[in-house]
Amino acid sequence: MIGCVFGGLLGFINGALVAFGKVPAMVITLGTLYAFRGINVWWTGSNRINASDLPSGFLSLGTRQILGIPVLTIISLIALAFVAWYMHNTRGGREFYAIGSDPDAAELYGLNKTRRVLTAFVFSGVMSGLAGVLFAARYGTINSQAGDGFELEAVGAAVIGGVAITGGTGTVIGAALGAFLLITINRALPVLGIPDFWQRAVVGVLILGAIVLDRVLAKRDHQRRIEKRDRA
Repeated sequence: MIGCVFGGLLGFINGALVAFGKVPAMVITLGTLYAFRGINVWWTGSNRINASDLPSGFLSLGTRQILGIPVLTIISLIALAFVAWYMHNTRGGREFYAIGSDPDAAELYGLNKTRRVLTAFVFSGVMSGLAGVLFAARYGTINSQAGDGFELEAVGAAVIGGVAITGGTGTVIGAALGAFLLITINRALPVLGIPDFWQRAVVGVLILGAIVLDRVLAKRDHQRRIEKRDRA
């Protein structure tokens, strides 16, 4: 609970800067990423938490299974299913898509953009806090550099899974499949003897390819709508 609350607090800071400061979300999240990371290093220093420092019950969470399925997987699937259902079947979920597609049009329509943006960032922070706690339970040894570089993989998973950088398009399931694809690639490349540098290059190429494909498909869809309107 502490991890989720702490993550939600940091998410609220990001959301407030985006909602009230009118600064692009990507700029804010990257900026606060380095700020929070610097504070974390200053706070913890070179200290490291080892498995022997953690309660056995907490560590068992990372290895426990139910009917042969890891508990961490079950927790992740429950969170994934809930968010996917909410985004697809509720009014709030559709409003998130509307704000992502065109914030100004959504505001003119009467949607409370500020509240929705804050909610999205707080919930994202809560999920990040939960992920951090599960990460600690799984690996047992944590230092101030834990999670370094995950931001690229997170963006890559979303983009490869069909989520548009500009917002308004994509699904949670698609992002999860993108993450699964990245994990599979990252596990397979070392087995093939490919150096770490090229592993990151492959991820970068996949991200660029997904962005280009998304823009091409979006432009094609826009052209089809124009042609359909002209025929009508």
